[in-house]
Amino acid sequence: MIEFTVDEETRVGEVVLNAPDKLNALDERAIGELAAAYAEAQRLADAGDLRALVLRGEGRAFCAGRDISGVDPREDDVLGYLGGRVEPLLHTMAGLPVPTFAVAHGACLGVGLGLLIASDIVYVADTAKIGSPFANLGATLDSGGHALFVERLGAHKTMDLIVTGRLMTGDEAVASGLFSRAFPADEVLDATRTAARAAATGATQAFVASKMLVASLRDDRLGLWASMSEENRAQAALCDTADYREGFAAFQEKRRPVFTGRG
Repeated sequence: MIEFTVDEETRVGEVVLNAPDKLNALDERAIGELAAAYAEAQRLADAGDLRALVLRGEGRAFCAGRDISGVDPREDDVLGYLGGRVEPLLHTMAGLPVPTFAVAHGACLGVGLGLLIASDIVYVADTAKIGSPFANLGATLDSGGHALFVERLGAHKTMDLIVTGRLMTGDEAVASGLFSRAFPADEVLDATRTAARAAATGATQAFVASKMLVASLRDDRLGLWASMSEENRAQAALCDTADYREGFAAFQEKRRPVFTGRG
């Protein structure tokens, strides 16, 4: 169900959720396969053989969330699934030391929404469906959805989406500040792949430094001056990288830089 490939020339990886018959809903086995794909992506990134990653879904949807087709609610180990499998996966995804992109189209719900939250950059089809349709299941929004919605939409809009079960379009989600950019549905995959290839030619260590700073601002709620100090330390560390020296040399020599992505 989960496919992972890397273009050796561009060093862009692609993780594909490939169960279109069930809208790429994820059972425990699929979560394990996805975790294995990201573990391999981590290994390749550490070796310098991966410089950007794209996550996408086959078929009509990105991911409709957890596959509950065979779940007996009386015996459901929800903490084992969400806390024991999904949450560690999302941590791994968020910490991958390269820029990560996700393509959101069709249904992006529950765990599927969590996969988007754990990606750095999310390009959204204008027709995507994003929200919390769980009121009819007697369940609640999971995989980081509450934090995302409250931070970007506020408490009242969050509760409106949860209680009514209304789904936002991709255009509405981007206009509300949830994700990066919206594209027509037939263009979003090509746009994401193009952006990932461009990122893979950039100064990877600088991107990772910014990724860590953004995570600190989000998770630790750093203020202006604390964030500025973190930026200063990150910039000082980058001075020792080949890409930092190449960037300055290219500017001074009035040419395009050629970055290797290595420290």
